[in-house]
Amino acid sequence: MSENNKLARYAAIFEDIKASEIMSSNVVEICGDKKIAHAKELMKIKKISGMPVVDEKKQLIGIISIEDIIHAFEFNKINDPIHRIMSTQVVTIHKDDSLAEVVDKFENYKYGRFPVVDDDKRVCGIISKEDILHGILEKFNLIYIHDQKRTSTLNTEYSAITGEKLKIEEAEFHYQIDSSDIDAAGTGAAMLKQFLTGKNFHSDIVRRVGVATYEAETNVVIHSHGQGDIYFFKDEGRFIVRVVDNGIGIEDLDKAMKEGYSTAPDYIRERGFGAGMGIANMKRFADKLVIISEKNTGTQVEMIFYLPAQTWPLI
Repeated sequence: MSENNKLARYAAIFEDIKASEIMSSNVVEICGDKKIAHAKELMKIKKISGMPVVDEKKQLIGIISIEDIIHAFEFNKINDPIHRIMSTQVVTIHKDDSLAEVVDKFENYKYGRFPVVDDDKRVCGIISKEDILHGILEKFNLIYIHDQKRTSTLNTEYSAITGEKLKIEEAEFHYQIDSSDIDAAGTGAAMLKQFLTGKNFHSDIVRRVGVATYEAETNVVIHSHGQGDIYFFKDEGRFIVRVVDNGIGIEDLDKAMKEGYSTAPDYIRERGFGAGMGIANMKRFADKLVIISEKNTGTQVEMIFYLPAQTWPLI
């Protein structure tokens, strides 16, 4: 799967994420009346290949790149003001643009990064493809359980959260996860999202279920080395999603709970997965989350999503 296709997949899952949530806010910018030599030194110090150019009101007026500086050297203009050689046709992203709109910019213009601006055209961030793939979510807490009864709990038909019996044959949605195909990761979550959309549930609850299920499904594909399943149950006022696998389990749940911790191999990371933020993402979007795992036994993820009255199907 191409990188652009992977970006499109993220855009479908995180459709309500705004540019301001994933951008890098530590922006190096320079005034247009500064000398080109100043820009050269600043880029050398910061180890960057280009930066936004702003006016006295901090509004974006252009971009200067390494190529522009090389051109200035060739024509002995290194001491000229930056505004004379900068590129003025700048493609920007607004801070409130959706992730889908951001991805469209990358696909349409083929640039490596874009400046992010506010309503006053002031630069407030920079977005790169890496920001999309690895910076969507950060710093969220995790709740989990693991005790001496994990093995028996993994084999039970009862909810680890509510204690109610969940009969697999009564699940309203079931998807078998193909853990052998990394490119198929997220297919089950997308199908569940489509299923709920078809039932006319509001987009907010559908998005939350889709995001959390996507992360749980992806973890099965990347880490389990076994078979997995997604089950969806609808109860009075809530959804229950159970994602189970019969793989190698989580050896050290204490480490797995830490933000950014990942055992994914390099080839998985190179494809945009395995950044160690999946569990944090599940916790963010589910109202309750329980993870139960035992080495060489498997893993069970159970999530509950409470439905306010206004999120029941539209008539």
